[in-house]
Amino acid sequence: MAQIRGTANYHLGGANPFGGPGRADATDDPSPLDAIREQTSRIEDWLDTVSDPVKPYLPAIGRFLIVVTFLEDALRIITQWSDQLTYLHDFRRIPHGLTHLFLLVNVLAMTTSSVLVIGRKHSEYAVAGLLGVVVTQALGYGLIFDLNFFLRNLSVMGGLLMVLSDSWVRKRFAPAGLPQIDEKDRKMYFQLAGRVLLIFLFVGFVFAGKWNVGRVLVSVVGFVACIMVVVGFKAKWSAVLLVLILSIFNLLVNNFWTLHTTHPHKDFAKYDFFQILSIVGGLLLLVNMGPGQFSVDEKKKVY
Repeated sequence: MAQIRGTANYHLGGANPFGGPGRADATDDPSPLDAIREQTSRIEDWLDTVSDPVKPYLPAIGRFLIVVTFLEDALRIITQWSDQLTYLHDFRRIPHGLTHLFLLVNVLAMTTSSVLVIGRKHSEYAVAGLLGVVVTQALGYGLIFDLNFFLRNLSVMGGLLMVLSDSWVRKRFAPAGLPQIDEKDRKMYFQLAGRVLLIFLFVGFVFAGKWNVGRVLVSVVGFVACIMVVVGFKAKWSAVLLVLILSIFNLLVNNFWTLHTTHPHKDFAKYDFFQILSIVGGLLLLVNMGPGQFSVDEKKKVY
């Protein structure tokens, strides 16, 4: 597979009919770009081989991970009901009746929509419900101007868009009075939007926290992988790399299980842990589906 994808091992053109060096002789030394392509192709082939046993389960795993933050949030609201009411009433100045309604609607929407996403049923309504939860919570809890929260939730939205594109199959969608739109076309637009939004979590990671040599190295590698995901160049390989980086970061930094139950940062660490799991789920769907038509990888197949 690697030799098929790469160009370094092609000796096209043969000998020069005029007696000079043939094109094969002139290209014996591959260019750096060709060498990089060959190496990444070999890595992709190895990843395909290693992931073969789990490939059938990747969509289900990805969908579950994407909604796990919503399930955890619903459980947290139920177990901290009185604290949530106090915060919304005393600090957000929301009337008592509306605080109960706000929490109840959020719990029902998150639970119902998450179950539908996992079961791949009515995905359009389920994704719309979860997107509505993200927006209403940002407004209700006053976090809409928190940059870190904003970037993280953009990535969660990207994962939800990947759920939507994963759920669509080829069929016709024809609103009254509009030209027919093939669902495959909608899928590629949503895949593009999902790819772009997924990388915003890493942008937040780059600009948060203290700098050291390790952080700089991880930031540079992750930034390159993010760019590759956005443009769709070796997107599967770069998405796997981001999954590894985020998973290691999550275990080392957001290890809420090591904190005492009364620790003031335990809830924040737990929230961050499950949000990163959701974004990892979106990246796994990207690995499973590929980057879509609007990508360098797909254009290379055409040309």
